[in-house]
Amino acid sequence: MNYSKDEVMQYVIEEDVKFIRLAFCDVFGRQKNISIMPDELERAFRYGIAFDASAITGFGDESHSDLFLHPEPETLTWLPWRPAHGKVVRMFCTITHPDGTPFACDTRNLLKTAVKDARDAGYVFRFGAEQEFYLFELDDQNRPTRIPYDHAGYMDIAPDDKGENVRREICLTLEQMEIRPESSHHEEGPGQNEIDFRYNEALTAADHVMTFQTVVRTIAQQNGLYADFSAKPLENAPGNGFHINMSVQPDDGTDNLNYMIAGILDKAVPMTCFLNPTEESYQRLGRMKAPGYVSWSAENRSQLVRIPAAEKEYRRAELRSPDPAANPYIAYALMIWAALEGISRRMELPRPMDINLYRADTAVLSQLQRLPASLGEAREAAASDEFICQYLPEAIRKIYLE
Repeated sequence: MNYSKDEVMQYVIEEDVKFIRLAFCDVFGRQKNISIMPDELERAFRYGIAFDASAITGFGDESHSDLFLHPEPETLTWLPWRPAHGKVVRMFCTITHPDGTPFACDTRNLLKTAVKDARDAGYVFRFGAEQEFYLFELDDQNRPTRIPYDHAGYMDIAPDDKGENVRREICLTLEQMEIRPESSHHEEGPGQNEIDFRYNEALTAADHVMTFQTVVRTIAQQNGLYADFSAKPLENAPGNGFHINMSVQPDDGTDNLNYMIAGILDKAVPMTCFLNPTEESYQRLGRMKAPGYVSWSAENRSQLVRIPAAEKEYRRAELRSPDPAANPYIAYALMIWAALEGISRRMELPRPMDINLYRADTAVLSQLQRLPASLGEAREAAASDEFICQYLPEAIRKIYLE
């Protein structure tokens, strides 16, 4: 539900809300928050709430540490795992300097800019997320181990799949927060799970990714488990992917979809360090269904981009390289700008690779552009790239690239 400021004020009174979390994230997509009491809410809406940003990566140093959080009422949701009496709610925030100017490292605002650019060009992009995570046991000190919660396989069922009830709790919690899960199942790795949720417009979809990871970690902890979203938790098991489904409207036949895909393929290499921002990310790429080359196909899961079997408004493209360490606001923004370039320049798709690239010989692979094999290589590809320099603020580029 999209609340107004007045409706939020009324909700807080009627629903016995005692704490309001003002949420934001750092440049790497790690969620942060400040809790305020209801008496401070009117001030938060009118002036913003100041916070010391010097301890947050990329947010400044001690000499320029004051920033302000401005809650956005339409993002209000309650946190079902907190007490029913004396509720806790959360709103995402815009970040500004004391003089009101936008903060360059506010990646949520970056995505707003990309969405506006798309609307100005006559397009709306929608995103759906598929995120994988491992469930590990805790030791007797409640510290994470690398012991998988189960040893089930792909889409196995209980009792082999011990994560069934945990996924159920996660999905029900998301529903209470008005986020619609589409499906959930056990993945290939031991203790590995996947939950997919319904597509939405870009900003809402990215907010849902942030909320999803919080819910998964919270429910896992309540069940005596640790949820691991890192790219490669276990050396000899599949990594965690963040498969991003993207569609464009209006789509005249399939032309705009094709141009969109062509644009993303064209910018895939320089975008990689933002979609795969950790050293561990490159232990996943090119292995166990994670793509290693710039290619596309219909349905084929060994490709960077695939077009899943779907009809009409469900027709979309799936980008398979990102992992859950990616900041969704940056990822979606770059994908929108790459897609817009593909559409405006009417880029032609390369021929599809309707083969299994994991079994292809070197003669075939030598014809394809390879994704970066390390974080250093990915940074180098992005550092002087005209597309990256045009769309990402220098402050964000410096943090990722230096």
